[in-house]
Amino acid sequence: MDDDQQRQQEDWLNSRKNRLPSFTEVLSRRTRPPVDLFMFYLFLQREGAEDILDFWLDVQQHENLCRAYFKDVRKSGRTIKDDWPQYWEYARRRGSIYGTVVGLQPNAVKRSTTSASDMLNDQEKNAIAFAGDEKRGGQRSTTPGFDKEHIPTMSSPTAVNSPDLDPPRSTTPFSLSGRTPTLFNLRRASRAPTVIPRSAPITRMDLIASAERIFFRYLSPSGAVNSPENHEIYLPPALRIHSFPLSSTQEPKSQSDLNLMAHIPDMFHAQKEYCFRAMEQDAFPRFLRSKAFGNLTPVSALVRLVVGLIVLWIALAAAFSLIFLDVQPKSKRFFLFIPFTFAILFLVSHQYELDPALVFLGQSESTPFRTLTIREPYVKKLLIGRAIWVTTLVATCVVALTLIFWAVPGHRL
Repeated sequence: MDDDQQRQQEDWLNSRKNRLPSFTEVLSRRTRPPVDLFMFYLFLQREGAEDILDFWLDVQQHENLCRAYFKDVRKSGRTIKDDWPQYWEYARRRGSIYGTVVGLQPNAVKRSTTSASDMLNDQEKNAIAFAGDEKRGGQRSTTPGFDKEHIPTMSSPTAVNSPDLDPPRSTTPFSLSGRTPTLFNLRRASRAPTVIPRSAPITRMDLIASAERIFFRYLSPSGAVNSPENHEIYLPPALRIHSFPLSSTQEPKSQSDLNLMAHIPDMFHAQKEYCFRAMEQDAFPRFLRSKAFGNLTPVSALVRLVVGLIVLWIALAAAFSLIFLDVQPKSKRFFLFIPFTFAILFLVSHQYELDPALVFLGQSESTPFRTLTIREPYVKKLLIGRAIWVTTLVATCVVALTLIFWAVPGHRL
């Protein structure tokens, strides 16, 4: 068995030498700079969209916490059916991502993709709606909740579309309300992942508290919670979660609350999958183009453009001065290759977002003017190939400009 695993690992490493990493490999921290998870986070941070990755990481940890709870229960000699009968019934009827962990049959493991409103029966819908109204009528709930679209009431089927209940939101995962991508984003403290120490056995209240943190950080409408840690991510209407009538400070005791608590382990899985697909299809291809085919940040590339234009102006001024002052000997004009080299190098580096000198030194920028070593084999091969092309292009342009200004006859004005 160990030999098979080692052989599979070797085959995987060999396959990585001739291809770019997949998004799953990046998220599972199986890649190396400059296409690792840290660089992807910095890429999203420059676009002002790191919240969606923060959300994915926090939900991943929430699910790991739930798996650890189920494993602890089974190690204690109890079954999930005896320890948490409400969740067992929920998972048996609708499927769960923890099916193999909780001991369900293989055919009950697959998580249903049906929306929550379709999965809830009438009694559960009424209980959720009543409890949510009761909470909103008094003190604001401190725990995450189900989407209003997911729990419609018979008396107000269109209430979820009301502007009063559904404030303006973002329209895409990477066009977040209240923030725009800039070259000079202010540094913010990372909010993911939330580290939950295991100094004591995990309880169901810990699972509720974990879900509560996720809801108020990422799913509660912006402005609804007066906290700098709150920033709502975009979700399509079918996946939005607005409220949940449970509290991490009060243990559920009524039967309706216990039934609601059974949704906690799988609560954010559909949203997590949506975020995964959004990042994989939108941000990740742009990240690969940025880091697998270039090694500069946008700020650094912009600086090179400005410097390149200034040096080019100086080079042209010097070249025309040598011509119109008819400086002798004419061979002095060959020294124009020095400013032309820097000017063309900076301009072409901006165009390709690639500095060949850094590539040949095995470096790639992580933040403006800070570099790290390129360790991903295939990315290094791609960058070296592009660096050779950029160097050839720069050399050709420099030789052409130098020869042109050398060949022009001098004429003193």
